[in-house]
Amino acid sequence: MIPEIRKQINAEFTDAKYAAFVKELNTTYKYPTDFRSAETPIFFSRDLAKHLVTGAEGIVAQLQTPEFHRHATSSIPQGLFVPHETPHPVFLQVDFGITKGDDGTVIPQLIELQGFPSLYGYQAFLNDTTRKHYSIPKTYAAAFNGYVRETYTDLLRNVILGDSDPENVILMEIEPENQKTRIDFAIMEAMIGIRTVCLTKVKKRGRHLFYAHHGKEIRIERIYNRVIFDELLRKRIRAEFNMTEDVDVHWVGHPNWYFRISKHTLPFLQGMYVPKCFFVSDLINYPVDLENYVLKPLYSFAGLGVDIDVTKEKLDALKDKSQFLLQRKVDYADLIATPEGYAKAEVRMMFIWPEQGEQKPILVKNLIRLSKGRMMGVDFNKNKTWVGSSIAYHEPL
Repeated sequence: MIPEIRKQINAEFTDAKYAAFVKELNTTYKYPTDFRSAETPIFFSRDLAKHLVTGAEGIVAQLQTPEFHRHATSSIPQGLFVPHETPHPVFLQVDFGITKGDDGTVIPQLIELQGFPSLYGYQAFLNDTTRKHYSIPKTYAAAFNGYVRETYTDLLRNVILGDSDPENVILMEIEPENQKTRIDFAIMEAMIGIRTVCLTKVKKRGRHLFYAHHGKEIRIERIYNRVIFDELLRKRIRAEFNMTEDVDVHWVGHPNWYFRISKHTLPFLQGMYVPKCFFVSDLINYPVDLENYVLKPLYSFAGLGVDIDVTKEKLDALKDKSQFLLQRKVDYADLIATPEGYAKAEVRMMFIWPEQGEQKPILVKNLIRLSKGRMMGVDFNKNKTWVGSSIAYHEPL
């Protein structure tokens, strides 16, 4: 979105250069990148970066109020409450669509938010690799709050390991070797020395948990949790360890925050960066301009069940209106000039909230998705180029 840099990046692009970039992404770790990597990074002007930081930090501030905690009491579905909830989440994601106002101002608008980890390892690796293959101005940063690779790795290590030995800390997922985000697991293993363990491989002895390595059972003291309940229920996974059991383990990223900070949060939030959002069950009358709204299931992941063509008949047909949200559409702007037309951008602002002391949420990284379809995601971008996963750089703030 800075024309001079955009023109330079486009002019320097070649298929061979992109192929070398993707090859390094796919061959550096034991797993390849199983999602499409866009042909380009993007660049925020100082004004847009300030909007994103202000918007994200303002939204996160609302999550720290007594009013929010009262709102979140009803967020966890019956039977999915996990004991020993931490006072706050360790990981927070705030997703914005980049739009253009009537006056031409480029401004972010909230899409969703999550109290759950994102690609905290991969985005650091992507930054390193992007800088090798593209002309990124030295003064431009992908991280926030002054973090560089070393200090960022230290932060991750301290937050995830705590006082435990890496051997006693696991990254837990369902069938991790089959997940599209598996490259992130491999990077986290290399960065902080933990092992990735499938939920079904966790053993329970009394209130203690264990995993096997080279024929030896190792006690699990801390779990960096990547298990999503939606997938767990959808696949009907059977395991010796039930996550809702009262066990002697510390959750790094407690599972309850996946629900407490989620789509359930959207109707609570306010501000210039927050589109109107309602529980369908709270509406006495539907908005007259339903074409300007999107219907979202309260509990779903990766865009499953989202309906962008809302009608009164569809709303009337909902069996349980309390399980759906009506959110005003965010019109992503065609802002990123590519050799093959304009692309739209969605920006994830990534926070880490340390548990020790009086720490506040720290904005550390960004994650970008580029699209040329009606929505973000693979299904809307088939056979398109200059779309997919990326990273953004910004001028010093």
